[in-house]
Amino acid sequence: MESLINREKPLIMHIDLNSCFATIEQQANPLLRGKPIVVAAYTTPNAFILAPSIEAKRLGIKMGMRVRDAQEIYPKVVVRMPDAPKYRDVHLKFKKIFEDYSPEVIPKSIDEAIIDFRTVSNLHPDLIDVAKEIKQRMKDEIGEWIFCSIGIGTNMFLAKLGATLHKPDGLTFIDHINLIETYKKAELLDLCGINVRYQARLNIHGIHTPYDFFKASQDFLHKEVFRSVVGARWYVKLHGYEADQKEFPTKSIGHQYALQKTTADPKDLSRLIMKLCEKMGRRLRNKGYTARGIHMWFSYRDHTGWHRGRMMPQAMYTTIELYRHAMLIFNQQPIIKPISHMGVSSYHLSDRNETQMSLFENDYIKARSVSDAADKINNIYGEFTVVPGIMMDMDDTILDRIAFGGVREMEGLETSFAG
Repeated sequence: MESLINREKPLIMHIDLNSCFATIEQQANPLLRGKPIVVAAYTTPNAFILAPSIEAKRLGIKMGMRVRDAQEIYPKVVVRMPDAPKYRDVHLKFKKIFEDYSPEVIPKSIDEAIIDFRTVSNLHPDLIDVAKEIKQRMKDEIGEWIFCSIGIGTNMFLAKLGATLHKPDGLTFIDHINLIETYKKAELLDLCGINVRYQARLNIHGIHTPYDFFKASQDFLHKEVFRSVVGARWYVKLHGYEADQKEFPTKSIGHQYALQKTTADPKDLSRLIMKLCEKMGRRLRNKGYTARGIHMWFSYRDHTGWHRGRMMPQAMYTTIELYRHAMLIFNQQPIIKPISHMGVSSYHLSDRNETQMSLFENDYIKARSVSDAADKINNIYGEFTVVPGIMMDMDDTILDRIAFGGVREMEGLETSFAG
């Protein structure tokens, strides 16, 4: 069995910022340091907790609890709402640090990233020393209250496992020597990708620990446990070989908002749609794409929803093009009702250099140039420094949110959004 373990030098590093949102709030406000705090969707008792601080976790407060449950555990817990620009700023700063060590930096979420050292292994003979240096640089260059856990392994799966096992501020190195011992000390739910449902499936087939999982044959996992190629991939990952794709082709680019106050006012909503299209358009242009399709969705105050997508005869590139076609879809709503959440996405993407020009080629080129120039200014001076007039004074209209599962909204950006 041990002969099947990947014996190559571990060159994949996974960095996980501990209690991300809460830790960043504590870094920004020294009065919160060392205290149990939570970042929640809202400050109301029924709101869900997005991130408890390290101190709150030690008291038993967990992500997904309601604020009132946390207050029952610790009545003095401090509740903060998310501050998205602040979290983006930290993400971009730690990504910049990582890029000093390897060109292969793969952001996995707002608080996690992978550094692939395989192309620069000769420059970094000891990744444990590199990990310690990264930890210190994050404190020196981002903030003294910033803690991260780091895992190093032969594939992304083991690096992620290593970053998970010893929180907070941990550092775990997994290679062919200690792999089995690591599995014997871990739980199934410690493995990235194993949830309660998968745990139950594994238990039914006699797999109760990561070591049991590791010992299972590829054929058994493939044909009996998972009954799909997923089982074969698990076998490969558990033995230290790469089975996960690092990138997926971008199929769509979009953005969404939660409104501060529900509204059915067409004027207010048209301004919001313009802002959504500007966010989406900047990401589209940063990646060098045009789009032929556009899709909109709305969640209403009465908990119903509606969506519609349509293809356009010509590729869209500028914010105003995206906005005009989004408004066409907006006006197709069968019933006008107060909206609480809304989103827009563009699809059927193509490289901008492959786009066929219209009969009004000169006007189209001018519009592209103006759009590109505005993006450059916003990249230098901050998001929405230059905006269409319809977007003026909109800061309090929406709730800025960040998804845990990805960082697509920041792709291609090289500057901080924090003011």
